[in-house]
Amino acid sequence: MAAFGCTLGILPHIAAAMLGLAAVLHASAVAFAAVKYAGVAYLLFMAWNALREGGSLRVEAAPSRRSDLRVVVDAVAVNLLNPKLSIFFVAFLPQFVGAGEAHPLVRMGELSAAFMLATFVVFALYGVFAAAARRHVLDRPRVLAWLRRSFAAAFGALAVRLAFAER
Repeated sequence: MAAFGCTLGILPHIAAAMLGLAAVLHASAVAFAAVKYAGVAYLLFMAWNALREGGSLRVEAAPSRRSDLRVVVDAVAVNLLNPKLSIFFVAFLPQFVGAGEAHPLVRMGELSAAFMLATFVVFALYGVFAAAARRHVLDRPRVLAWLRRSFAAAFGALAVRLAFAER
């Protein structure tokens, strides 16, 4: 389900690219900065939660299952707060749409669907690997503690990098 959420999270970027909103982010320093700093705040929030015992890496004997809707909403939020993904779609997809294309939006939609399918397959494989590795991690609390610290450090580093990112 997380793979579906991550793939679904790309949909707003594709729509933004087709409607020109990514161009606004690229052209407007204020809009880009607002989305960028929202992303920084979210990454720092994720780092804090990773460090806390009650964070998203908390493992319980009988885990409380997040609803599928919550997984999808979280995946969409992560993707929406990454302004560079919209800019990527504006820069990348049009290269594969011919100048004489009769229906360029349909072609962009087809290319977007292919991208989303590939993304879904990759994230589904990540999910299968994670499920296989889960038992190994659950049996070793020290591994879980180092994973928590590593994720927190990675989220913090990404937040710092994003904070200093240029358009």
